[in-house]
Amino acid sequence: MTTNFFTRRKFAVRTASLLSGLGISATMFARQAPAANSGVQKLNYDGQPADGKQMITSLIVHNGLIYISGQGANDAGDVDKNDIESHTAKVMNNVKKLVEAGGGSMDSILQLTVYLGNLDYYDGMNKVFKGYFPNGGPARTTVSVAGVPGHSLLEINCIAAVTRK
Repeated sequence: MTTNFFTRRKFAVRTASLLSGLGISATMFARQAPAANSGVQKLNYDGQPADGKQMITSLIVHNGLIYISGQGANDAGDVDKNDIESHTAKVMNNVKKLVEAGGGSMDSILQLTVYLGNLDYYDGMNKVFKGYFPNGGPARTTVSVAGVPGHSLLEINCIAAVTRK
């Protein structure tokens, strides 16, 4: 029985090391009951509690972080023009409003991902994007995708730190 215990323990340690090396947490496989009050706040565009009827929540605050779902140019009303500069400004204004509603600021954005409907939009997007970060931008990933929902030319999601209550 002792040998069996040590064999299982050695296997568990090796498996945890392997998973960790792959960037996978072993806790993913542990069964845990959800906490009664998990501290997850699902909010609407105005920072008020979401009604729970949406399939996707645009703004979630948890453990001092703000998670903003992908924002397209037509998510909060139609955009006036169909050019990358107008679409980028509309999306960044949506992101700004949501981050601020969650208790952060543009300077508290830690990571941001831009999904461009066409890589040719990169320079136009970047020109507008820079104006939103006069103190230096967040860590950013920009990728070109086959298409963006809602006839938007780009979509942006991000994670920010809560800086005020």
